Amino acid sequence: MKQPFPFSAIVGQEAMKLALVLTAIDAGIGGVLVFGDRGTGKSTAVRALAALLPEIDAVEGCPVNSARPQDVPDWAGLTDRRMTRRPTPVIDLPLGVTEDRVVGALDIERALVQGEKVFQPGLLARANRGYLYIDEVNLLEDHIVDLLLDVAASGENLVEREGLSIRHPARFVLVGSGNPEEGELRPQLLDRFGLSVEVRSPQDVDTRVEVIRRRDAYDTDFDGFMTRWRAADATLQDDILAARDRLAQVATPEATLRDCAALCIALGSDGLRGELTLLRAARALAALQSSREITRAHLKAVAPMALSHRLRRDPLDEAGSATRVARIVAEVLP
Repeated sequence: MKQPFPFSAIVGQEAMKLALVLTAIDAGIGGVLVFGDRGTGKSTAVRALAALLPEIDAVEGCPVNSARPQDVPDWAGLTDRRMTRRPTPVIDLPLGVTEDRVVGALDIERALVQGEKVFQPGLLARANRGYLYIDEVNLLEDHIVDLLLDVAASGENLVEREGLSIRHPARFVLVGSGNPEEGELRPQLLDRFGLSVEVRSPQDVDTRVEVIRRRDAYDTDFDGFMTRWRAADATLQDDILAARDRLAQVATPEATLRDCAALCIALGSDGLRGELTLLRAARALAALQSSREITRAHLKAVAPMALSHRLRRDPLDEAGSATRVARIVAEVLP
């Protein structure tokens, strides 16, 4: 199977790439929503991230990627619980997927052939400790959206049907992409994404030529192209691991907390999720840049992606949400 396009080789789209890297450093940020034109590298970036992510320690054969032998669910039926290393799971949730495929259900074949009630885990089990990717997330059916909202809130998948009562962890980074021309996202699901970025087609000739050049090299000289970019991806992976180690040591000054609160009040964002996401994203960026504490520069850098999708609609302001955030950030955090 052909390796994904290298993450480091993606031209431009710096906000999208930064948002994905920040969630790789701190999964608690809450995922990324990428909205924009067709053909702007949204799916390419997510699939490239899968190859970039460090491996995880997990019990061999565990359907929910348990980090410790004692965490393996009884229904998994594992007797040999040796540890192994495996790639961080990045699971696609396709449009039109059934509820059983998402949450899991009774294994009908074993029930008919052997007369046993055995749980067949779904996509949420496979995505535990990893990423769940939904392309065209704004077209997802409402009942699947409701399922994702419940699991995202609790971090646990509960299946009670056909005589089964199954509970297993389902903690994942939710990544969605879509084209705003094809429909808006439900507010409840929109609020579950920690970061949101808008991507646009490049408008200068040189950038578009470089995109074409790299994609053509990937298709026609795959081995040579991957060799050229493998070192850059390895360096970025090392940076992510180092930032994870530094994350807990990044100091949070009192002034930073006050800046977060003042900014969200000025923007009129509902609830406190905006402040918390802004703080975590700024801390992850500080760790990536080897800073000892969060500064206003970090807050300014992540504010558009952490807050633009939390703004209330203003019929008198025709500026885009990211532009409104940037304008208010300049006023509140001079």
